[in-house]
Amino acid sequence: MLTVLITRITQGLPPAALAFSLAAALGAVAMAGPALAQGAAFTPAPAPAVPQAKPPTVSDPATARALRQLFDEEWERRMRQNPEEAAYFGDRRGAQGWTDLSLQAIAAREAADRAALQRLRAIARHKLSPADQLHYDTFAWLQQEAVRRQDFKEHLQPVGHQSGPQTADRIGELLRFSSAADYRLYIHRLSALPRYLEQHIALMREGVKAGLVPPKVLMQRVPAQIAAQVVQDPKASPFYRPFKRMAASLAADEGQALALEAQAVIRDQVVPAYQAFGRYFLEEYLPSCREDIAATARPDGAAYYEFLARAYTTTTLSAEDIHQTGLAEVARIRAEMERVKAQTGFQGSLEAFFTFLRTDPRFYKQTPAELLAAYEAVSKRIDPQMVKVFRKLPRLPYGVRPIPDHQAPDTTTAYYQPGANDGSRAGFYYVNLYRPEMRPTWEMVPLTLHEAVPGHHHQFALGLELADAPTFRRTAYFVAYGEGWGLYAEQLGYDMGLYDDPYDRFGQLVYEMWRAVRLVVDTGMHAKGWSRERAIAYFRANAAKTEQDIVNEIDRYIGTPGQALAYKIGQLRISGLRRQAEQALGDRFDVRDFNDAVLSTGSVPLAVLEAHMAAWIAAQRRP
Repeated sequence: MLTVLITRITQGLPPAALAFSLAAALGAVAMAGPALAQGAAFTPAPAPAVPQAKPPTVSDPATARALRQLFDEEWERRMRQNPEEAAYFGDRRGAQGWTDLSLQAIAAREAADRAALQRLRAIARHKLSPADQLHYDTFAWLQQEAVRRQDFKEHLQPVGHQSGPQTADRIGELLRFSSAADYRLYIHRLSALPRYLEQHIALMREGVKAGLVPPKVLMQRVPAQIAAQVVQDPKASPFYRPFKRMAASLAADEGQALALEAQAVIRDQVVPAYQAFGRYFLEEYLPSCREDIAATARPDGAAYYEFLARAYTTTTLSAEDIHQTGLAEVARIRAEMERVKAQTGFQGSLEAFFTFLRTDPRFYKQTPAELLAAYEAVSKRIDPQMVKVFRKLPRLPYGVRPIPDHQAPDTTTAYYQPGANDGSRAGFYYVNLYRPEMRPTWEMVPLTLHEAVPGHHHQFALGLELADAPTFRRTAYFVAYGEGWGLYAEQLGYDMGLYDDPYDRFGQLVYEMWRAVRLVVDTGMHAKGWSRERAIAYFRANAAKTEQDIVNEIDRYIGTPGQALAYKIGQLRISGLRRQAEQALGDRFDVRDFNDAVLSTGSVPLAVLEAHMAAWIAAQRRP
């Protein structure tokens, strides 16, 4: 669930834009592919709008320099114009500010995106080496999708129930606080919050005029989130957390002075700004939000959902194709669940078994501290088994952290936050400790495999080590590739010997079913007229996830249409590639080599991965 993490932990950026803004999460260009079935092969399409001449072995020096200059300048622009995104990557520029969300600044950024695409098209792709052509094509796909998104005016819907300025305090988890200067920059950033909130209100007003507003059922969660920022004691503010762990290098008097200054800014500027934001939200915005939950209820809804589904999955699959794939996967996984249920000795129906898993005290911890310790223990159990499925391990470490208490009720079970580009911040696996009685132990192994290793942390940390790749490629994040890998990583637990308990095996199936159900309910709600209640009931009937998780998940799919489709689509493609490799190579197949090869490209559209792996299989077959 990295993109959910991306859409949540990047402070205050508009939620719709968040899903595509970070780590090249602008999505991939739609590419041709057949309707999916279990194990179906993926036929790659040619790169869009570029010549397919045979590339030279080495790039023409002048052409390569022009390409790298474009990449460098565009990365600099992104970091300069998006201070929150820069913090996410460990970049310290803009450390005292927030993204300018004025209509003029947004228009200027959109114009710059269009100009960058035109500048790229002026570079002779056929004069580039294969590696540079891959960088060229990836950048082209990202820029094309960024430009296409401009038609949908997502900036006019800048607040979601899991992201927006009410969650801006999360930036404190990303920043470095090692000197007095770091704290002063942070205080300056806090003093800039009132303007940032005012810009959100201005965008929301424009969204109301244009009929671009989110579903009311989601926005009803937001007032409590805003209220968490309105505190009487500044030291109780989520923004004050960095001052509760002041750097040991600071002198006591200096640290006290900084803490007092922060308290004053929070009391006199931050809290009043959130009070005004809360009044506007309750009195004007919430009553204007729409009753309908479907993306198709937007003025441009049908085209918007089609765009999102294709961009997130990096395919041209229709909503109906995806829906039918989901139904087929649900049926297949239910049959496997019946088999594993029998292994536990349970005598009742599958639905009764779900109830048993949701309610039996043996599967639940009593306190948040016990739950956190259990997650840490699972992580330690997984780490030494990595050598069974990989030859190459990344240098960057990861840790386990609880999701902040004031955010936990409205967010998912866990998410991953990548480390800083320069290695100054480790990756972190965030786990939800809210209501331990709703967090079953049988889900811990697949969840940790997905979010930490061999899932997102392993994938992202290796991406940062890609040799000679431009920064945007080392940090790239295509949802179908990234989340497809995360779901595939859950299944690597079998190769690693981690599913020795039938309840853990059932947990893996629950997690796979969870992603299959997404294909059905996301398309059901956004393309086939399903109600929220019908989607919740379908989820409940087919997976043992707890009620808290089910409702949060369904609301997530309402809030970020199409994003959840990418997980199962990506996993089906990667698993299909593995079966092809196993069949082609026979005894010469080694899962360590296969997994390393899948990750060697960095995050790319599925067609690019398919072509890469076809060439890898061919190379492995040669004597």
